[in-house]
Amino acid sequence: MQVGEAAQHVSALPLVLEERTADILTLRLNRPGRLNALNVELCVELADALRRAAVDESVRVVVLTGAGRAFCAGGDLAMLRDARERHSVHELNELLLAGKEIVSAIAGMSKPVVAAVNGAAAGAGMNLALACDVRIASQEAIFAQSFAHIGLYPDFGGTYFLPRLVGAARAAELFFTGETLTAAQAEELGIVSHVASAQNFDAEVLQLATRLAAAPPLPVRAVKRTLRGRELEELERVLDEENRIQADCFASADALEGFQAFFAKRRPVFRGR
Repeated sequence: MQVGEAAQHVSALPLVLEERTADILTLRLNRPGRLNALNVELCVELADALRRAAVDESVRVVVLTGAGRAFCAGGDLAMLRDARERHSVHELNELLLAGKEIVSAIAGMSKPVVAAVNGAAAGAGMNLALACDVRIASQEAIFAQSFAHIGLYPDFGGTYFLPRLVGAARAAELFFTGETLTAAQAEELGIVSHVASAQNFDAEVLQLATRLAAAPPLPVRAVKRTLRGRELEELERVLDEENRIQADCFASADALEGFQAFFAKRRPVFRGR
């Protein structure tokens, strides 16, 4: 069963906007009032859009970005807090399953996917950017593995992608502390390949996407297959393991404390249970 069969859209507005410029498809997360926080409905729409893009021969490059002032603030914490207070792990599992489909669709498609990080990319939002083939950031962008602040585990492929970009030790530090990185720091670590001014960001994203779209399709597909293909099975295994551990952490007293502390704007007290 596809995730799209397991959830109903509850918004009259599209949660993912699709915009075409020649052979470039831009997918724009569209919950700007919630900093594009991920709920099941948004994730289902994004997974569906990515699958369509993968088989659309008129699309050479996919750009993933956010509406408003954020790229993606991660999971919708209000939704997750309510689910945790009701002991509803099922709702979390729906979100994680949709996340696995998104990451698998990005990794498995034969065309480049560019993350245009226009603002905050936190938690699963940061990992959504990491799943893309290329990342460009606005100077206003920030990055954080913010799971640690809530008592949760990295998901959406974070434990797979981040150590491969920055090394195991630096990745562990970012996971353990939830440290916030500026766009310049992210560039220095190799998380993004380029930082653009906020004023020039859209133009530079289009310029990069146009260059990628002009590249010869056969070797581009072969390069992506070489870089990703042999590791897809390992990525699937890691995603399943992340989701299993995340469900355990979500059910913990520490996660409940993390959610309550976040909304009370106080420091959480974690007790390891």
